[in-house]
Amino acid sequence: MNANIAKRGRYGSPQRQRGVSIVLLAVGLFMLLAFTALTVDGGNLYVAKNELHNAADAGSLAGARVLYTADGSSVNPNANQVATDAAMDNDSQNEAVEVVRALRGHWSFGTRTFTPDESLDPVDLFNKSTAELDTYDPLEPFINAVEVVTARQQTQVEAFFGRIFGFPGYDVTARSVAYIGFAGNLRPEDVDQPIALCRQALVDPSGNYSCSTGRFIPEGDQTGGWTNFQHDDSGASNANELRNLVCGDGNPDEMRFGEDISTNNGQVQSAFSDLYDCWVEKTGKEVIWTLTLPVIDCEEGVAPSNPLVGAVTVNIVWIIDQANNIDDRAPRQMELPPEDSDSDSPGTWNHDGTSGAERWDSFVDTFNLQKENGDPAYWSSDPQESGWRQKSIYFLPSCSYHDPKGQTGGENFGILAQIPVLVD
Repeated sequence: MNANIAKRGRYGSPQRQRGVSIVLLAVGLFMLLAFTALTVDGGNLYVAKNELHNAADAGSLAGARVLYTADGSSVNPNANQVATDAAMDNDSQNEAVEVVRALRGHWSFGTRTFTPDESLDPVDLFNKSTAELDTYDPLEPFINAVEVVTARQQTQVEAFFGRIFGFPGYDVTARSVAYIGFAGNLRPEDVDQPIALCRQALVDPSGNYSCSTGRFIPEGDQTGGWTNFQHDDSGASNANELRNLVCGDGNPDEMRFGEDISTNNGQVQSAFSDLYDCWVEKTGKEVIWTLTLPVIDCEEGVAPSNPLVGAVTVNIVWIIDQANNIDDRAPRQMELPPEDSDSDSPGTWNHDGTSGAERWDSFVDTFNLQKENGDPAYWSSDPQESGWRQKSIYFLPSCSYHDPKGQTGGENFGILAQIPVLVD
């Protein structure tokens, strides 16, 4: 008898064993139910969240695409509403998407932060580098992004097994920021002539885009050269190819930011002659010729290929085909760029002197044309020192606003992009 008592004390009665088994089974079923709830409800939440993200992305991209007015001169006050409407055009599991907020503001790549700012001030791109514009300045904000937050709060995401644990539904939100910067990837016909300008000829010593100093090509190895607009090609020396592009429709194919395009820094006489004739026909040698051109990095010089870094609009103020007979060939009058005039009429520079050198030097002062070292491009009897040079194109970066072009990705040379990108 004592042995039986000891045995029952050690192992417990069958009834007690069955009781423990029931408890373990209940715990196991509870855990199984919990994991099932996590799997089913978690998957449902993932689908809902993904659809909310799609709606937020659609809204932020739509708002950023119209963030600026058509000419890029100022911020569009309707951008927030466009973003809201685009987001609400999407459903989440057949339920209406709620837009918690849609805001204009500033996106910084340096800090990866979005700062809301409802400023409608004109967009000031000039004499600033891309890096400077990346820093938020509340006194001079650069509005460059739209943030959209979507949600399912009024119509919560349905809880299936979660109801067992007291969750009737789930609040879900999603956020998206779309940024629109400067023209990088250029669509067909976004640029006008087979000429690429160097970044180094467009920025000041601090790296800021400067529209107050004129330069000319060729001057040293960091001003510009010919291009056939093509990637995966080396050199643009085919004269017939270049001639076909001069005074044509511009780049026939898309040009991709960050990739090399074919370039040539040599003289291509036939192409230059065609360009000169086109300039004379377009301007009568009395009005500026406004062109949008690709911008390349010329740190290593020009040719046989250089990386595309953006696009710029410039005013061609003079082209010299032959440097001899300056008295006959120096300019006598030229339209001033609109930004240099206080009235709607741009005004005109003119000089009736018989000395071509005097007329040229006055022209240089008016348009602030400089050589690579910063000296004025005055005439000199020494051809190596003179700013009056054979087969040269004199240009002044434009300080006017221009229609946005291409996809975001380039650097600041005064042209905003037309197509935004998602950044957060």
